[in-house]
Amino acid sequence: MYKRLSAVLLMMLLLTGCNSDQRILEKLGMMQTASYDLAENDQLKATLSVPVIDPESSEHRHLLTAVTDSLKEARVQLSNQIDLLLVSGQLRSVLFGLSLAKEGLADHVDTLIRDPSIALGVQVTVVDGDAGKLLSKTFKPNKDTGTYVNHLLKKESSSNIIPPTTLYEFTREYYDDGIDPIAPIVKDGGDRAGISGIALFQDDRFVTKIPAKDGIIFALLRGNINQGELSVNLGERNGRKEMVMLSSMLNKRKVSVQHLGDNRFKFIIANSIHGSVLEYTGHEDLSQSKDRHKLEADIAEYISDKAQEVVRQLQQNNVDSIGIGQYVRNSLSYKAWKSLNWRKVYPGVEVECRVKVTIKDYGKYM
Repeated sequence: MYKRLSAVLLMMLLLTGCNSDQRILEKLGMMQTASYDLAENDQLKATLSVPVIDPESSEHRHLLTAVTDSLKEARVQLSNQIDLLLVSGQLRSVLFGLSLAKEGLADHVDTLIRDPSIALGVQVTVVDGDAGKLLSKTFKPNKDTGTYVNHLLKKESSSNIIPPTTLYEFTREYYDDGIDPIAPIVKDGGDRAGISGIALFQDDRFVTKIPAKDGIIFALLRGNINQGELSVNLGERNGRKEMVMLSSMLNKRKVSVQHLGDNRFKFIIANSIHGSVLEYTGHEDLSQSKDRHKLEADIAEYISDKAQEVVRQLQQNNVDSIGIGQYVRNSLSYKAWKSLNWRKVYPGVEVECRVKVTIKDYGKYM
């Protein structure tokens, strides 16, 4: 008798416990995109986009805004503006305004990382302007700007125009003393939002950017790629502009470090690129191996020059965005690396970009 009564009581307790943790979908406000901007008096302006689940509603999302002193305080104030329970498990993207990125993102990213309900794969993006204004705007025919921007980032990163940057990747590179973090930059273009470049950070502060047109060159410097397109302008020859569109690019990168003494280093980046010629407006007959090899050499020289320009920009701004420090560190003892002031040494590192291009196909009728 007592055993049966104990079993019934235990079952009731279990059912009560399950009921208290119930989360009904219609009562949840699932945060999908969040933006953060620097407000007056060093405060934080937070904006949340929460999709409306009710199919009969004319609204497609809730937009919530609060100005506070911290990210978590903003969460409390935003929760008071909606009759739903705000949850972070569906957060897909975090947008940071440019002014906030210049001040530093480490504390804000750390707060997001500490929330166990937020996935490490959440996209980190810098907005060239006010992130809250961009998120609040509707870009027709897209119903939700957060989703639209997220799809745009995924599409562009798949072709290596921009690097995919998540909370995990940003944090890992921030704490790595041999590389600086990066993030894509989105800009309001009026009727459309667009990718304007790649944000380069020194530690956690935005310093400069790589224009979107040079995104593929930056990708070649950073590592291997298995997809990409590059438009190559070889100038005018015989009164005719010579343009090449290299498509389906495959790149294998090899690096080496040479010690020159007195804390001086030479860093060699060797890229082996295979690609298809999708368009060519020059005079060379690509069916002839001699002409084809000449074009390969011209493209290689173009890419090498562009890569050296990007490297100079990085060193002039003292941002090690391609991770040269990681390879120098791996070539030294722990004691030697720790005694080296890498931030001081890095701008003087000699960097050589070597490029080999192979045209794997060029079309039937060229």
